[in-house]
Amino acid sequence: MKRSIAVLGLACAASLFAMPAMASDTTQASTSMTGIHAGDVLVRLRSISILPSVRTSDTLSALNVGVNNATVPELDFTYMVTDGIGVELILGTSRHQVTSNLGGLGGVGVLPPTLLLQYHFNHAGTVRPYVGAGLNYTLFYNNGLHAGGQSVSVNNHSFGPALQAGIDVDVTKNVFLNADIKKIWMKTDASLGGTPLGTLHIDPLVLGVGVGMKF
Repeated sequence: MKRSIAVLGLACAASLFAMPAMASDTTQASTSMTGIHAGDVLVRLRSISILPSVRTSDTLSALNVGVNNATVPELDFTYMVTDGIGVELILGTSRHQVTSNLGGLGGVGVLPPTLLLQYHFNHAGTVRPYVGAGLNYTLFYNNGLHAGGQSVSVNNHSFGPALQAGIDVDVTKNVFLNADIKKIWMKTDASLGGTPLGTLHIDPLVLGVGVGMKF
């Protein structure tokens, strides 16, 4: 009986010594799952405000042509190539009304998919700032622009650089909040009845807030 009690005592003592090590291992495993790591896919849904910074040339300048702001949803996908480097594809579309000294000129749709190479700071933490730079392709579609009873034609395609800065803040292990700012350069040439009117640079600043998930 005494021997059994001694064995039981030794087993209890061993388990007490083992518990801190087990807790430490569990804490390390939990910590390793926080933040973002190579192979993760981040999906964000944002509400964005598009604020054009308009520049024009030739006749468009004489007409004081402008482009209105717009607020639309935006969806983006980031694939983490390494723990700190990701590639993001941004998808969204908006419609903008064009104004001038002659009054409203109608609207045009803008589809600007953008591909960015990002660097994420503090990748293993719960608060992760990031910066990005890349290329924007803009498709101008569903053109409803007109002046003097005639249709205004625009160049449908534009390429330009894009810059980005933002921050992700974890709410749970797989859900986070996001705030983001981008500068995108885009432009189009306009003509009326075959006569060139000049170049319209839209070059918007894009402000966004939203929520994301890590997969």
